Amino acid sequence: MAPITHSYEIADLFAERAKNLAPPTYGTELTKIATVSFTYGLADPTLFPHTDLAAATADVLAQEAAIALNYGPPSAQLYEQISLGLQAQGIPADRDRLLIGYGSGQILGLLPDVFIEPGDVAIVEGPTFLGVVARFVHAGARLITIPVDELGMNVDALEETLSDLKKQGIRPRFIYTIPTFHNPTGTTMPLFRRQKLVAMAAEYGVLVVEDDAYKDLRFQGETVPSLASLDQEGWVLYVSTFSKIIAPGVRLGWACGDPAIIERLAMFKSEGPVGPFVSHVVGRYCATGKLDAHIQKLIASYRHKCNLLLDAIAAEFPGDIVALRPDGGFFVWCKLPQNITAKAILSACAEHGISFLPGTRCYANGQGDDAIRLAFSFQPNDKIVEGIATLGKVLCQWQR
Repeated sequence: MAPITHSYEIADLFAERAKNLAPPTYGTELTKIATVSFTYGLADPTLFPHTDLAAATADVLAQEAAIALNYGPPSAQLYEQISLGLQAQGIPADRDRLLIGYGSGQILGLLPDVFIEPGDVAIVEGPTFLGVVARFVHAGARLITIPVDELGMNVDALEETLSDLKKQGIRPRFIYTIPTFHNPTGTTMPLFRRQKLVAMAAEYGVLVVEDDAYKDLRFQGETVPSLASLDQEGWVLYVSTFSKIIAPGVRLGWACGDPAIIERLAMFKSEGPVGPFVSHVVGRYCATGKLDAHIQKLIASYRHKCNLLLDAIAAEFPGDIVALRPDGGFFVWCKLPQNITAKAILSACAEHGISFLPGTRCYANGQGDDAIRLAFSFQPNDKIVEGIATLGKVLCQWQR
């Protein structure tokens, strides 16, 4: 039979939003495999609690298999453990204020479904985590970027923006912020800024989305209250995850906030509740009380990696490169001098098997060629030292 010829194309079947969706650019800068990659904020696999998770799994299969392996809601024990953790922070956490999702990224990705019509204003930090912000863009949000300095989001600049928008009759749909161990800068917003931010949210009637993925990984300094714990009027949606403190592969995160928001987020979670089995395993593991000790182990290891990275930077980088010391988290943010661009250095480092995240991948408005993000979480200690030494040589050669 002769082949049928026609002019049809598969792409003609795509919805407009799919046709116009740009392919992901986050992390696609290099085509070569890096010998030492500081690009991604991956967890250290040597620190995963394999034995304790195996024991929790065995307990669930022995005692709760009929429930955990069938269709059904997430584990009631997991809800309880999350609630207890939130209440310890001073965050109200009744069951109707909680949503468990497949990682915090899934929940954050639902925000446009609930809040954004094309052309609506959303406020983000600059720099920020574009992995989430890209979802806002795809939904048609008009983004306004507020600068981040050494103390996190500049809330004075935010106040000016909110005032100007109000004069124009524009009410932003939400403010997305990472106030603790910020991704990518590692900065932590001090209490006075947090208090002002929460007060402005109430004054202007704008939701604040607090992404608190790294809160447990504090290396130094005093704990600062979360925005959600300071909120007395319900204007903060708090989002966090088990990815950084247990393992990313468990794919469990949660949101806590106004019940009306939680209800609508759940409505757009088209696949339904998270898998009962993994929720039972994580709930059982948390209930053993072993998570706190595990977090202390993580802190010790990540603190050491961070210090190794910073010491190597001090020894190997040109003196006019400024590295911000984080109090916790996975990242060090480096500001480059005027004669060096992140794009040029990324290309030069690729020839030496080194990769990092250029600052341009952290801004929604095209800025960032004057900075780089270095993730220290995944690499072994010796690779951190080796990688920074090589990167330092490239930077020094570039300045000649």
